[in-house]
Amino acid sequence: MGPTKERRKRMPRAERERQMVEVAEEIFADRGFLATSMDDVAERVGVSKPMIYEYFGSKEGLFVACIRAARAELLNVTLKSVEGVSSAEEAIRRGLTAFFAFTDSHRRSWKLLQAEAAVAGPDAMAEIEAVRQQQTAVNTTLFASFLLDLPHDELEAYAEMVVGACERLALWYVQRDDVSAPAAAELVMRLVWFGLRPN
Repeated sequence: MGPTKERRKRMPRAERERQMVEVAEEIFADRGFLATSMDDVAERVGVSKPMIYEYFGSKEGLFVACIRAARAELLNVTLKSVEGVSSAEEAIRRGLTAFFAFTDSHRRSWKLLQAEAAVAGPDAMAEIEAVRQQQTAVNTTLFASFLLDLPHDELEAYAEMVVGACERLALWYVQRDDVSAPAAAELVMRLVWFGLRPN
């Protein structure tokens, strides 16, 4: 009876992993990568430290998992934001707004994830680059849907520019409370839309 009851209480692996990542992101945001210990995360989650190592391999592996989870969430909110759009301008504006709304939900950790990836190691840096590549691919596909006369290489270059502008603006944005996600998106629109809009 006892072991069966305990088995029922066990959290499924995917759910436990998600919980560990959420807690780790909070602690990394509060303390930084170097000052965070696996003991801190284990204690807050209520699991053993060996369990965290079993799931993620290392502190860097846990940090990478935090970035990877944010990347998946960002892709999801970006794709949802452009469902059913009927014009390039609307699609770009909605996608930009979704991006800045996403940084709102990760406001405390956005700057840290960007700044501390180099400290965390090469795998973390590679995962940050994967976020950029993901958003560039999404933007390129989106632009290609509406800007039919432009060559793919040019669309990809514009997508890279938008991703770079958004990444830098997000670092400024998360330090301010007086700018909304739509207002931040509008700043980027003012910069890029004149050059991107169809003639």
